[in-house]
Amino acid sequence: MLDPNQWFSEVVATDGSAFSLKMRARVHEEQTPYQRIEIYDTEGFGHLMVIDGCTMLSTRDNFLYHEMMSHPALFTHAAPRRVCIIGGGDCGTLREVLRHDGVESAVQIDIDERVTRLAERYFPELTEANADPRAQLLFEDGVRWIREAAPASLDLIIVDSTDPVGPAEGLFTRDFFADCERVLAPGGILIQQSESPLYHTQLLRDMHRALREGGFDTTQTLCFPQPIYPSGWWSATMAGKGVALDRFRLEDARAKPFETHYYNAEIHQGALAQPEFLRRALAAD
Repeated sequence: MLDPNQWFSEVVATDGSAFSLKMRARVHEEQTPYQRIEIYDTEGFGHLMVIDGCTMLSTRDNFLYHEMMSHPALFTHAAPRRVCIIGGGDCGTLREVLRHDGVESAVQIDIDERVTRLAERYFPELTEANADPRAQLLFEDGVRWIREAAPASLDLIIVDSTDPVGPAEGLFTRDFFADCERVLAPGGILIQQSESPLYHTQLLRDMHRALREGGFDTTQTLCFPQPIYPSGWWSATMAGKGVALDRFRLEDARAKPFETHYYNAEIHQGALAQPEFLRRALAAD
């Protein structure tokens, strides 16, 4: 909501908390066939995209999420060449994926084209790789696309989705994970945004269980800061098809030929460590 003092607040009533940003103006608002999108100009975080009342990304801190949704999985896979991004309409994750020269193709499937078009206008730095000849942007149902994809046709699937409600609800199910496992080649990796480890511990337990029921033999959750998201602490969960997820190409990560703002080899190593409450919760299953 936008109160009379021009603060946007995302209230998490179940946990009795809220995060607020001081606004200059609301610069765009529309209802698409799938969701309500708002763009704000903030005093300290640049542009802010809000979907169905939930903060999605800001100019100031989106690098945390986009780098951790891409580089850990890319450096864990032995040689990722064929990448698929489900969701990710703002194109920030696509940009990070295409920093890796070994990637030969990256297809992005987001159901709502308006997210991408608004990112091109208000977050142009995130869409700078859209014209890369390795990139393909599709605007359709990602669940159906994965269901119809050829077996063993991908090396890495990145599920860069909104919260598990509405259009994204089908991306958190055992059936979807089973389809992903089938589409991945041996040694393939799935990585999916998995909400706050503090606020959504049960969702993380359910995800790990559903991933294993879907056929993956290893799972690993990475935690990282994300100021604009509920609790300020977020996670991404990897699932492997015959690949260890607690090791990665350390020397390649240290010698990465591109600039990042958060990710490096030491951050990757540290993100593999889990706090005791989360370790206990996941071990209980």
